Amino acid sequence: MENYLTVFINDEPFNCESSMSLKNILLYLDFDIQVVLVEYNKNILSSLEFDSVFLKNNDHLEVITIVGGG
Repeated sequence: MENYLTVFINDEPFNCESSMSLKNILLYLDFDIQVVLVEYNKNILSSLEFDSVFLKNNDHLEVITIVGGG
């Protein structure tokens, strides 16, 4: 039986399996991990950390997509 938790992504509740890494969650939500900034519980994360971060119940993420233009 899987364990589920609720986290908040851009202030919206999101239910996920506790075994999912941050990278898994971002990919599941169709974020391009090459062009996002992630704030995890008020700390900015490096994209190199996405694989090793596993969320806990009620954690907060802010995901910002970088868009270029001319």
